[in-house]
Amino acid sequence: MNDPRTDNTAATAMRDTAADAPPDGEPLDIVCEDGTRLAGRFFPRTGGAEPAPRPVLIAGATGVPQQFYRRFAAWLAEQGHDVLTFDYRGIGLSLRGPLRQCRARLLDWGRLDIPAALDALLVRTGAAQAVLLGHSAGAQMLGVMPNHDKVARLVGVAASTGWFRTMRPAFRAKAHLGLRLIVPLAARVAGYAPTAALGLGENLPARVGIDWGRWCAAGGYARHGVRRHPQWDRHAQVRAPVTIFHASDDDIANPGSVADLVAGWPGARSTVRQFQPPEYGLRAIGHLDWFRRSHRVLWPALAQAVRAE
Repeated sequence: MNDPRTDNTAATAMRDTAADAPPDGEPLDIVCEDGTRLAGRFFPRTGGAEPAPRPVLIAGATGVPQQFYRRFAAWLAEQGHDVLTFDYRGIGLSLRGPLRQCRARLLDWGRLDIPAALDALLVRTGAAQAVLLGHSAGAQMLGVMPNHDKVARLVGVAASTGWFRTMRPAFRAKAHLGLRLIVPLAARVAGYAPTAALGLGENLPARVGIDWGRWCAAGGYARHGVRRHPQWDRHAQVRAPVTIFHASDDDIANPGSVADLVAGWPGARSTVRQFQPPEYGLRAIGHLDWFRRSHRVLWPALAQAVRAE
């Protein structure tokens, strides 16, 4: 879930990368198990020493296009990592055809899209494992990935279950209104989830928007999503170490919702670190600002977590 206090994510992604733009990366076609094709961008390492550290897959937040992470991906490549960004089915460059005709579900992103992107990165680099750097939703679905054993480490940024119950009352009321009332009703009328009008990133496929609200209301996030599909539930099997970063001014990834996420991987060694904006000379970090050029003071901490053993 993105923070509605921020302006439109798609628009700011364009603005953030328009000036002094970093390299675009190389186009990489990603084919999912069900035949769906996703648009990826590969950033080959341009710095660092040998041997090369593990490659990094950046999995974005809900409704946030991969372009938003382009500057950070290029910086991470300068630190010596091969990096892949991509768009989930139904958003960004992976949207094929009218949005109202897209039948994607939120579970497809974790069960099909992230695994396919991970495999594509490993094939491209020849590595056996990669680091999954997930922003919000990108870190929430490790337990439904059939190839979770190929994730050497999960670094979650602003990652939590987005559980409404853990939010401040005023923010919880906004979240309920937007994701449990406005989005489902509008999706049934328009044929897609008009989340851009609510300041929640790009518009989403109808089913993705509806699932998003249900999962956040129920708690557990992907654990709730697979409750009727035990054959897809791999949460108890996850052994990759997990590092979660969240900010003290993030209404979504708060201590309660972060704890709810970490509890879903009982077999994983987990570390949680909360960032205080003033400690980094920042007025705010929130849910989205980690990857903006204005907040690059935070990036070395993310890189350090990526390299940890």
